[in-house]
Amino acid sequence: MKPVITISYCPKCGWLLRAAYMAQELLTTFEEDLGGVTLKPAEVAGSYQIFVNDNLLFDRKREGHFPEIKELKQLVRDKVNPGKALGHSDRKTNE
Repeated sequence: MKPVITISYCPKCGWLLRAAYMAQELLTTFEEDLGGVTLKPAEVAGSYQIFVNDNLLFDRKREGHFPEIKELKQLVRDKVNPGKALGHSDRKTNE
């Protein structure tokens, strides 16, 4: 069964559009790898968390910032399809 991403966002903070944008990006990038992306209004004010199945992948409060889309794609890729190339979103190597 393909993994499902859940983006839990604070509706009182107005973060639905950010969550929807990230969901769209993930569905486009991982169309063959994901079973879906769910948007879930959080019950805790200021919360913005991203899960792969039931495993916490990113927590805005813990990290101190929202994920950049490049960072999020790398985190998701590392969990759902580690061999997948992300093109310009891949990590840069130290030169």
